[in-house]
Amino acid sequence: MPVDFALAPQVADLVQRTEALVRDVVLPVETAHGGSAHDAPEDLRRGLQDAARAAGLLSPHVSRAFGGLGLGLRDRAPVFEAAGYSLFGPLALNCAAPDEGNMHLLERVATAGQQERYLRPLAAGEIRSCFAMTEPAPGAGSDPSALATTARRTEAGWVLNGRKWFITGARGADFAIVMARTSGEPGSRGGATMFLVDAETPGLTRTRDVDTLDESFFGGHGELVFDNVEVSADAVLGEVDRGFEYAQVRLGPARTTHCMRWLGTARRAADVALDHAAARRAFGARLGDLGMVQQHLADNEIDIEASRALILQACWTIDTGAPSGHLTSITKTFVAEAVNRVVDRALQVCGALGISGDAPLSRLYREVRPFRIYDGPSETHRWSIAKRAVREAAKRAEAGR
Repeated sequence: MPVDFALAPQVADLVQRTEALVRDVVLPVETAHGGSAHDAPEDLRRGLQDAARAAGLLSPHVSRAFGGLGLGLRDRAPVFEAAGYSLFGPLALNCAAPDEGNMHLLERVATAGQQERYLRPLAAGEIRSCFAMTEPAPGAGSDPSALATTARRTEAGWVLNGRKWFITGARGADFAIVMARTSGEPGSRGGATMFLVDAETPGLTRTRDVDTLDESFFGGHGELVFDNVEVSADAVLGEVDRGFEYAQVRLGPARTTHCMRWLGTARRAADVALDHAAARRAFGARLGDLGMVQQHLADNEIDIEASRALILQACWTIDTGAPSGHLTSITKTFVAEAVNRVVDRALQVCGALGISGDAPLSRLYREVRPFRIYDGPSETHRWSIAKRAVREAAKRAEAGR
């Protein structure tokens, strides 16, 4: 099939309107709050989302049946990148993590009743959510099979016990999608089930917000305790013991959309460096005319374009239903590290200005560094990528004998 990188007219229009919203509304709010949304009031989120709703930009990733714009992944990419130009842009469009990934999962797996109860108000920005899988060591982290939180079946439904941490958006979330073990032991590759748990359910406690390098995720990163949390049988999301399978439904696209948003952040950092290099004079010339500075600026352009191309290929693969795990791992690893390189170079080009509060670069630097850890550390993805490549090479060798 031919490859066409031109944006459809309606998508190009969405990108332009997103850029205008970010420039005129969102960036001033981000600046006023120093980029920190961990403890921001709900009024901030609602105000930004009201502006996006008025501009016809709310929830571009959700199907029209649930109030969104119905964009496929390829069409989301430039819109999400435009939103990511501000740290608060994805929040404004209601396409920030973890809600965006949860909406995708609910649309794919939830029952009609669950979709009406959770997905529709989530897509409308009326409520927020979190995704509770990660646990303190030795529980689930980079290795999900270490899952230690348990769910025991009862006559009335299920009882959950365990501890989760680094749960993005936990503060103020109306419900959590919780991964718990319903069979097997920690280390078993199967036996996980997803549950929809309302925040006010007795026994569910947010014990603290984890102090982290980044500050832009609305609701922070919380630690949750499940102490004999009772839920009904209809709280099961999907089927019992298929939780790890459903996690892949969420995580593959979510890794890709993370890349889209953070690419917007990298582009903003590169623009700051370019503007500075074009205006600043040093050693008798414009900064941008000096060879070493030009190398930084050129390498930023290369990393941004290469990241965008990988993202689009991953989106095309997912949209067509082809196996995408290998490519999304490659994309997440490359883009996470490319975004870090771009912001680091931009800061270096701007020198003292870059590390000051007079430019956004020090703020962006803090925000992008965790991306090399979130949704799987680069090392874990490299291990997975290499394992698949070696396995395919072994198959070729065996077939050639």
